Amino acid sequence: MTVQQDQLANGFRIVSEHMPGLQSAAIGIWVTAGGRHERIEQNGIAHFLEHMAFKGTARRSALQIAEAIEDVGGYINAYTSREVTAYYARVLKEDVALAMDVIGDIVMNPIFDPREIEVERGVILQEIGQAHDTPDDVIFDWLQEESYRDQPLGRTILGPTERVSSFSRDDLSAFVAEHYGPEEMILSAAGAVDHDALVKAAEQMFGHLQPRKGLIAEPARFIGGEARRDKELEQAHFALALEGPGYRDDEIYTAQIYSSALGGGMSSRLFQEVREVRGLCYTIFAQAGAYADTGTTTIYAGTSAGQVAELAAITIDEMKRAADDMSQAEVARARAQMKAGMLMGLESPSNRAERLARLVQIWDEVPSLDEAIAKIDAVTTVDVKAFAARMAVDAPAALALYGPVADAPSLAELQERRAA
Repeated sequence: MTVQQDQLANGFRIVSEHMPGLQSAAIGIWVTAGGRHERIEQNGIAHFLEHMAFKGTARRSALQIAEAIEDVGGYINAYTSREVTAYYARVLKEDVALAMDVIGDIVMNPIFDPREIEVERGVILQEIGQAHDTPDDVIFDWLQEESYRDQPLGRTILGPTERVSSFSRDDLSAFVAEHYGPEEMILSAAGAVDHDALVKAAEQMFGHLQPRKGLIAEPARFIGGEARRDKELEQAHFALALEGPGYRDDEIYTAQIYSSALGGGMSSRLFQEVREVRGLCYTIFAQAGAYADTGTTTIYAGTSAGQVAELAAITIDEMKRAADDMSQAEVARARAQMKAGMLMGLESPSNRAERLARLVQIWDEVPSLDEAIAKIDAVTTVDVKAFAARMAVDAPAALALYGPVADAPSLAELQERRAA
């Protein structure tokens, strides 16, 4: 399997990887235009725009967009994150050109029919309502807001109802004009693909776009703070975030290995101590997330009202203990899990296409898998224990609590326990 890259004269980038033996391909366009690229009055518009891409173009109705891909047995979708919006499809190899045409069409030629805007506005408002009724969606939005308060990175991707209720056709067009330049777009494909054919198609669809300097996202600052709401629910939801490295920092590998050893699986410390030994919860995990210039190690658990204080205290104690006695065996297991997860995931052309796009966005190139594995293998137990010590004591923190949490400790109380 060989990665190939090209760039059009206007800055539009193409990356692909042919995977021998596959009869299908994944193809998409990743745009560096997510939630953190919105001004406050635009909060939610990147996601709204993603929805509107499927509501009709100059060449196809909404139904024709869906039928074009589904008539050949394919799949088409999109998502918005805080740093990118992606439009992608999975099709058989003989239909790659069709998928490319449809995706290029929805990205380049949305008509923003006012009637369809109103229909989709209703859909998104329902999506927001559904998220508000889902405690683990709510708590992670609160945690993000406390971590990056008063910053684009701290706002919800869906946006508040009052903003979504007011977006107009002109607002959508303006966001496209600001952020959908050729330098912000990456065409990525993996599986049964022909790179030269992709480049030729990209030149026809995107080569006419004028290069321009894109708007730069506001640098992130981890602030930290506490959000809590006592509500009559079955479970008390607990989420703790600690400032970590961004994905351009090699320490991200240490952060990921640490989070895996701490709470990444059934053999992890938190799972064993909190669930298996004490029976305080059904779900508990730790994970390392990263953006271009910042990151977080997040711990989440759901428990009963009477046990949330104990769970929070044990979580802090386990974090501190990890800094003292994290073993070589635990680090080796976490390294193996990380490598296996990465390599197993890359057996999917969809995952591989997404990885290619993200790496080109981050580095403007695709480092080899051998290089990534070498960086994982280079993380030592000493590195992980040093990182664990910082997470346990010094790293800025944010806390979110939701449900029957009247007896839950405050962030100040957890900070005292960290410092003890």
